[in-house]
Amino acid sequence: MNTDELHDLISEVLSGIAPEADPSAIDPTEDLRDELDLDSMDELNMITRVSERLRIDIPERDYPQMRSLDGAVSYLARRLATHA
Repeated sequence: MNTDELHDLISEVLSGIAPEADPSAIDPTEDLRDELDLDSMDELNMITRVSERLRIDIPERDYPQMRSLDGAVSYLARRLATHA
């Protein structure tokens, strides 16, 4: 899965969690919790759904790497490369 596909996947997951949000308006470098007014449960739901869709484990210690769109894409690309 390339970075564009990862970006689309995360945007799709976020649309399910925050349907009122416009994924194209998200600053990819900013904290998603601030950008989309997510609480800790929303953040956990996002990480869980992405993890399930990609069939990879995302350890809790790595959650901070998933806080921005760019950070999440970069982290997931690295994780998938090691599982290929």
